Amino acid sequence: MPEAALRKAEYSVERDEFYKDVIDGLTKKTKTLHPKYFYDKKGSEYFDQICDLDEYYPYKTELALLPKIAADVAKLLEGEYALIEFGAGSLLKVKPLLQAVEGIKKFIPIDISGDHLRESCLDLSKEFSKLVVSPIEGDFCQPIEIGDVGGLEKIGFFPGSTIGNFKPDEAKAFLANARTTLGKNSYMIIGVDTKKSPEKLHRAYNDKDGVTAKFNLNILDRISSHFDSVVAKEKFEHYAYYNMYKGCIEMHLVCLEPHILYLDDTAVEFEKGESIHTESSFKYSPKEFTALAQSVGWQVEKLWLAQDDMFSTFLLKSNA
Repeated sequence: MPEAALRKAEYSVERDEFYKDVIDGLTKKTKTLHPKYFYDKKGSEYFDQICDLDEYYPYKTELALLPKIAADVAKLLEGEYALIEFGAGSLLKVKPLLQAVEGIKKFIPIDISGDHLRESCLDLSKEFSKLVVSPIEGDFCQPIEIGDVGGLEKIGFFPGSTIGNFKPDEAKAFLANARTTLGKNSYMIIGVDTKKSPEKLHRAYNDKDGVTAKFNLNILDRISSHFDSVVAKEKFEHYAYYNMYKGCIEMHLVCLEPHILYLDDTAVEFEKGESIHTESSFKYSPKEFTALAQSVGWQVEKLWLAQDDMFSTFLLKSNA
């Protein structure tokens, strides 16, 4: 794909949406920030570092499983396809599919971090020179118009455990939106983290090197760069724990001292010990996720489980 075509995304996230979501989230009784806003350029770099950590099992576990998945998909799906990746990031996990599935003729990665996405696409297009790569900078939580794919069938790709960042009703909404984006008789390959030892889960989100803490705190830097104010990161600390009753990791930024944060014309008061909920990561048994997917019109075609059931990947097909 020509370099010039990679430099301009087909869809842009309005900056006003970030302003609105931050102010709405921080003025709620229980303060929240949406985890999609972790992924500016710096946040995406921190997440790449997290994936290299010994404690963070999902990345390495899924990566080891992907060659098997790619080989099986190549046998199961023999047509010609456009592959659409939701939350594409650094485009590393898609490579086994691109190498194994000869029928993939077009690749459409979607990510909210446009600069990071375009840099990754430039590298990918050098490695897969015959592949048409069409990046879209956008919010994959919403239905996205992916444009003409020249009559190719569509496969969605949503690796990692990002589906867990949604509450179950939000996960249903995402899966329904993905069906709208991909259309009838489409497929979806989706990674889902499984339920396991709370101790192992705790270590994965509280690494000894503090990279996850930097990733979490970076969202405050992003707020500072977009508002006429400075958020004092030293007044907050990273906190993550496994909520066994909800079946999810909760990640927070906890305020260490009372203060007022001014976001343009909005004053946000913080009390000592008050938290900003920045992310949830829900874990699902295969039975639980199958029921979730089926409730919004997807059928499970195949399930892959990593050793010791540490991670799962599903091949879904739209039933209409």
